[in-house]
Amino acid sequence: ETPIKPKLDVSAFQRVLVAGFIAGGIEDVDANVETTRLLRSQLRTKSELRVIDADTLPLMEVVASDRAKATGGTPAPLPPIKEEKDLEPYEPLFGNVGYWKQIGEEYQQPLIVTGTIMFTPQQRNSIVQREVEQYDSFGRRRVTPTRTYVERKGFALRPKFVFIDGRTGTVMHSERFAEEILYNANQTTPALSSYFELMDRLIPSFLNTLSSQKIKGTRVLLQ
Repeated sequence: ETPIKPKLDVSAFQRVLVAGFIAGGIEDVDANVETTRLLRSQLRTKSELRVIDADTLPLMEVVASDRAKATGGTPAPLPPIKEEKDLEPYEPLFGNVGYWKQIGEEYQQPLIVTGTIMFTPQQRNSIVQREVEQYDSFGRRRVTPTRTYVERKGFALRPKFVFIDGRTGTVMHSERFAEEILYNANQTTPALSSYFELMDRLIPSFLNTLSSQKIKGTRVLLQ
């Protein structure tokens, strides 16, 4: 086992608040709720910080309200988030120092985890090589490599984790990740199952941002 040092020094914090996320993509999975719940669960068991239990923050409402104040109008709902470009109007939220400092004061100045989550369907056509068995008139077996065109469907998960200092309201660190999984077109896999499978791949990297982790490997000694 080899220890990996954390990317972020969180020694000044005793608590962590997973505040919620701006989420978009397919409607079958509430990526905001699921990601908040999953990260809190992981941090309880694999981090020394005390996880704060609280309702997820109404981040989309905060953005709408801020936009209304900037234009002198009334809060108006933003269009649905279907693609990554739809997240652009929400990015200023993470630089809203006054808002995050207020949240920090409310929860005793914790480390705040927030960000964006895109969970979208994927479809890709690709050429796959398969081996086809053939037998001649004498019963002799022959294997012939054959290339076929295959349609594959699945999901992509692209989170951006933002770590905010609850004492000052400023961003300490942010990091983007991207994972995808594809299945044969005739395979039916629930979206939620795929979401958790993709999050399983990302969780170690997320945890390594906050706390030291250990990876297992094999060492070969040559004499």
